[in-house]
Amino acid sequence: MNAFQKITEESSRYRHLEKMSINELLVNINAEDQTVPLAVEKAIPQIERLVSVIADKMLAGGRLFYIGAGTSGRLAMVDASECPPTYGVPAELVIAVIAGGEIALTKAVENAEDSKTQGWHDLKSHHVNGKDVVIGIAASGTTPYVIAALKKCREHGVVTGCITNNPGSPIVSESDFPIEVVVGPEFVTGSTRMKSGTSQKLVLNMISTTVMIQLGRVEDNKMVNMLLSNEKLLDRGTKMLMEQLNLINYDEANKLLRKYGSVKKAAENFQQSH
Repeated sequence: MNAFQKITEESSRYRHLEKMSINELLVNINAEDQTVPLAVEKAIPQIERLVSVIADKMLAGGRLFYIGAGTSGRLAMVDASECPPTYGVPAELVIAVIAGGEIALTKAVENAEDSKTQGWHDLKSHHVNGKDVVIGIAASGTTPYVIAALKKCREHGVVTGCITNNPGSPIVSESDFPIEVVVGPEFVTGSTRMKSGTSQKLVLNMISTTVMIQLGRVEDNKMVNMLLSNEKLLDRGTKMLMEQLNLINYDEANKLLRKYGSVKKAAENFQQSH
């Protein structure tokens, strides 16, 4: 592995946190958090290149995979799990794989991230292939589970990307489209669930949202394909339909929505019948 600066492990800029008041702790954490969007902004050209490839692959029938361990894996699972209800896409379109399996969402799984074979095995269980894109997520950029999986992906002709917080880290060399977000040392030294994790969440939001818009899952600024899984979403969808059609009242819109299951389908059927 090439030498690189492991910024995520550098000592905090703040000393003697235990002596700070609650207000001082909160103000200083917030001050650090405010630097994260600026670091993400610098990575937009890298994000754009990866999103363009993902959109092309998915329009051609491919899927998007995330793979990570610990905080990174949990954030990946959150982003992937929110795509179906938000955009009405199949659960198999965006898939997250986490070291240690689903139990790792709530409990640390000992040595799971150190395996150099399990990541590829986990991806293969989903029949990953050359139509897909796999994004490895690792704040340190050194997680063996993720790096080894990306290496195998490239050997099998699968496009790879990564999200990392250490520029030039080993994960970058196994990524066709790396995203490097340099947020600097954490408030609590080495606690990458803080700024690093926040940056990963922002980038994942940007990737999945932009890709879904490219796939036509958003119209104007509305989630017209969202799953109507509860009363709050039904109410939101009803109001969206009223605004879109501009000719019907709440009860009529709600009835249409319940009949057709989505704002998009309800609007299309109403317009066809009028």
